[in-house]
Amino acid sequence: MIECVRAVLVTPAGRLLLIRRTWPGAAPYWVFPGGHVESDDPGLRAALTREIREETGGEPRITGLLHVLADEHQRQYFYLARALTWSEADRTGPEFDDPDRGEYRLEEVPLTVEALDAISLAPQEIATLVRDAVDTGTDLAALADPTR
Repeated sequence: MIECVRAVLVTPAGRLLLIRRTWPGAAPYWVFPGGHVESDDPGLRAALTREIREETGGEPRITGLLHVLADEHQRQYFYLARALTWSEADRTGPEFDDPDRGEYRLEEVPLTVEALDAISLAPQEIATLVRDAVDTGTDLAALADPTR
């Protein structure tokens, strides 16, 4: 089974730091930063830290596990984390050099119902979890398990 880690990254301004994916001829969509857990990663948090460094050029401060999505092929661990800094220039990875993979742009999105409703954020289950928390005034940190 493939394991992935992803982050619901909140900036100091209280916005989400997302990746805007754009493919030629297709509507853009937004995703949470993250990727595959590698065999030499010493754990899920270490894998997430590595992925956030690669995809945002920044350092995350991980709060805790928010949710796990799983099917017969893949398990995705979604963590809540703070993004203190990030840099388009410091991102690494093959996806940034291959034009056939589309564009990956960092974008801050306001953590409001209106802003979340205005974008196509994937996966839908996590987008709904975040939107519902914002709509009810629930602090995302209250939903995160700091022990995992």
